[in-house]
Amino acid sequence: SDGVLAIIITIMVLELKVPHGETLKDLGAVAPAFFAYVQSFWFVGVYWNNHHHLLHTVKKVTGTLMILNLLLLFCLSLVPFATGWVGETSFAPMPVAVYAIVLAVCGLAWTFLQNTIKSCNNWSDGITKVMNRQNKKGLVSTLMYLAGIPIAFINPFISEALFVSVTVMWLWP
Repeated sequence: SDGVLAIIITIMVLELKVPHGETLKDLGAVAPAFFAYVQSFWFVGVYWNNHHHLLHTVKKVTGTLMILNLLLLFCLSLVPFATGWVGETSFAPMPVAVYAIVLAVCGLAWTFLQNTIKSCNNWSDGITKVMNRQNKKGLVSTLMYLAGIPIAFINPFISEALFVSVTVMWLWP
């Protein structure tokens, strides 16, 4: 999983194009792609960090857990595509809506994985308490991603603000 997540981040940075020109003004042409990359880097990074901690709670691995982990990795592997589209179109409504769908699908895959791990492993009371908070944050996150879909057609930058706020929420302990 760590390798797949590292490759996802690497693919995103390789998609960034060098500006044509030598002035700071020339950076403006690639700014949307750069900002989309930064946002997605933190998004994937937060998943990577939380995935690491979640898997440390696993005492019993099942086939279902393996499949759901693979599903999460698949969903996260779509992030570079959506990121590239958002950056290439300077945050146009449809690409931002598709980006929101990808983020929401990642959130659902995470929830399925976490709930499966919970059902297969006996967590201590302390870990159960933390994971219940994680479930609440996961639900709020997924709802915010889903809200970002229709909002993208009104103002894609409001959707983007929702996505950034979700990442900040997950960085907050």
